[in-house]
Amino acid sequence: KPGITGSERKLYRDLLLKLGLGLEERLTSKVGLLSGGQRQALTLLMATLKKPKLLLLDEHTAALDPQTAKKVLELTSEIVEEQRLTALMVTHNMKDAIQIGNRLIMMNDGHIIYDVRGEEKKNLTVDDLLKKFAEASGKEFANDRMMLAN
Repeated sequence: KPGITGSERKLYRDLLLKLGLGLEERLTSKVGLLSGGQRQALTLLMATLKKPKLLLLDEHTAALDPQTAKKVLELTSEIVEEQRLTALMVTHNMKDAIQIGNRLIMMNDGHIIYDVRGEEKKNLTVDDLLKKFAEASGKEFANDRMMLAN
């Protein structure tokens, strides 16, 4: 009979239980019926079942409400730290860019305009990043979402 074994089902159930999103009770649900946050968390879990050499996260919280985005980011940090993964997170949320990870690279038009890590990164503010962008690019941010990330 095709499908997953009992031990695999238990493993998946246990992993889903750790997410704290009620997914352990929805093993047979179609993914399309899950909320956006549940889908993102499930995708993150699936992407890390077999430890990847590089975990790519491309705006993985962009379509989520702030509370769900926070939960997914916390989950992301836990998985990355627990599995000691190398991750590359693309985001336009400057607050998240400052708070998450050990290195921040700001790009504009495909070019690196700012690269920071360590204590310097920890001490950054969103305003600092806005100023760096304006200095390096000669432009100011026009995106309200970025400005409101304070």
